[in-house]
Amino acid sequence: MSNLVEMGVIHWIGILSTLLMILCFYFTLTFFENLRKNDERITKQSKIAAIICFALALIIPSIYNLLLFL
Repeated sequence: MSNLVEMGVIHWIGILSTLLMILCFYFTLTFFENLRKNDERITKQSKIAAIICFALALIIPSIYNLLLFL
């Protein structure tokens, strides 16, 4: 039973990581769009959001794999 639960968790982590990468790409495009418009506040927020999404997309699967194999 726990083996099936672990497989489900792995799939959900993969889906979450993919969604975070898509959000990272969206915020990166928003950053470049607002950079051209010279809107500092939205540019800064988009950059921070893109960095956070990218970091989470890479860190969450890594932490799960470390916990799984320790």
